[in-house]
Amino acid sequence: MKKAVVVLFIASLVVGSGFALAQPAVEKSNTAKEVERTILESFESSNKSLTSHPEDYSREGALEFWSNAGMLNEVGPDGGRPDRYEIRSLTPKHIIVTPLVEGQVAMAHYYSEGSLQPEGYPAVAHYLTRVTQVFVKEDGEWKVRSSHWSPLEGGAGTSQAAEAKPEN
Repeated sequence: MKKAVVVLFIASLVVGSGFALAQPAVEKSNTAKEVERTILESFESSNKSLTSHPEDYSREGALEFWSNAGMLNEVGPDGGRPDRYEIRSLTPKHIIVTPLVEGQVAMAHYYSEGSLQPEGYPAVAHYLTRVTQVFVKEDGEWKVRSSHWSPLEGGAGTSQAAEAKPEN
């Protein structure tokens, strides 16, 4: 009797897992696709131009925790982040976008990895952070409204802080 129960239990697991594996993948929503594309294009553009892009931010600005483990920063609609980099080679990885209100608000989670050196700051050879961002759609484009950059063990965040931003 015990053997029969064990066999039935194992058979149900095999059949159940086969059924789960045979399920079609869930199609990403338009919001998820658009926000992911926004993130990828922003990284690519910033890496090429060695500049940050104020136009990535909401007209309302944003609140951000930067990867230096400092205090909450208020970023104005002009960006408020370091404008230029001597080195910027970052890649967003494993992007997962959760639409909060389809076509209006979404949250993205991903990793940012690579190397960078904002002008006037030391280089970070192995920048590795977890990123959570909230995006809002304004005038047909996705804009950053909030960000949290958190260093991952084995990597580093930046040394820049809002108070220590160099004069241009």
